[in-house]
Amino acid sequence: MSLISSTAKMGSFTPSFTLLVRGRFLLALLICAFAVPAKAQPLVGVASVIDGDTIEIHGSRIRLNGIDAPESDQLCIDGAGREYRCGQKAALALDDFLKARRPVSCIEVDRDTRWGRMVAVCTAGGVDIGEWMVRQGYALDWPKYSYGAYAQMQSKARTARSGLWAGSFTAPWDWRKQNQR
Repeated sequence: MSLISSTAKMGSFTPSFTLLVRGRFLLALLICAFAVPAKAQPLVGVASVIDGDTIEIHGSRIRLNGIDAPESDQLCIDGAGREYRCGQKAALALDDFLKARRPVSCIEVDRDTRWGRMVAVCTAGGVDIGEWMVRQGYALDWPKYSYGAYAQMQSKARTARSGLWAGSFTAPWDWRKQNQR
């Protein structure tokens, strides 16, 4: 049975042919609609601090995108020349900040398959947490991942000698290489 009748030769189509074309068009629309990635839903909740650049919400570990804070056992030198656990200080500062501005909202931007965690931009009280950590001098802009998004905040922290910038330190990414992390 042919879908095109003899009248199709003169420019008109049969109802069955029209339904077939419409059906295929609708199917194509549905395929396209599901092929477009859905907008990521934020993960929202009260955060627990793991370290200066990692938090946990509802059992999900989240690495703050574009920043790097000292490791928990990393030592730095303060403005008076004394050693201190700068990674621990960064984590405590982050914890204090988050306690004052609950809840936290995170939008996933990547996945860290090595550590099995989400990489996200997170806000608390409308403030970008990564930006706050860099501005306070507790973390560094990590250009490899931030593409310089926090460079201006880091420059201000350095000029003001805030946090890490009050003394001397090894960049966390270099410290991990030196300490096989």
